Amino acid sequence: MADAEMKRFYKNVAVEPVEGGWRVTLDGRGIKSQRGAAQIVPSRALAEAMAQEWADQGEEIDAAAFRYRDLADYAIDVVSPDPAAEIPSILRYAETDTLCYRADPDEPLFPRQQQLWEPVLKALEERHKVRFERVSGIMHRPQPAETLAALNAHLETLDPFALAALKTMASLSASLAVALAALDDGANAEALWAIANAEEDWQAEQWGWEWTAEEKRAKRLGEFAAALDFARLARMG
Repeated sequence: MADAEMKRFYKNVAVEPVEGGWRVTLDGRGIKSQRGAAQIVPSRALAEAMAQEWADQGEEIDAAAFRYRDLADYAIDVVSPDPAAEIPSILRYAETDTLCYRADPDEPLFPRQQQLWEPVLKALEERHKVRFERVSGIMHRPQPAETLAALNAHLETLDPFALAALKTMASLSASLAVALAALDDGANAEALWAIANAEEDWQAEQWGWEWTAEEKRAKRLGEFAAALDFARLARMG
């Protein structure tokens, strides 16, 4: 819809209520998703954030600036037609959750992992009455079938917009535990990203940041924060 080389083709940006939610309008015309569906989102707050993306564009449209729009299109075009089909791809991040794979207890990184990772993992275990296997090293160990079944049941309760945000955050953090924590009220994107990025940050502390690595970290944090905000805005009244 909005290509990197496209000129700005509209003057006025607004939001309006429609059946099923809210939509952004450009010069009075409702926007469609990338696959041609009506781009209707569940809350005014999210619609206003998406409208701001359009309003902030200059004479040339920057497609990379449409983080909320792209997440909305994913929720509408990909997740909404069959939410259950999306759940296995999200659940895989629990099967290989980064927070479960620790350094050996005698390694210097281990206390940092314990400090940052255990509270998140324990909170998830307590909330859903499940248990995760912790592993020292990188050898895969299956998670209990009961744990995966409980998480699957929880994912089935989420709407397409929450699932779209969750998959994005789980993919970026390589952790379903971190992604689910990001759905909590008051979740802090920077704090959660520090948890997800603990190993890379540790290495940088020991050896220093390469500018490309630091730039990549900032970019991925921005994407993670946008997905967290998207989920929060979508569930606002």
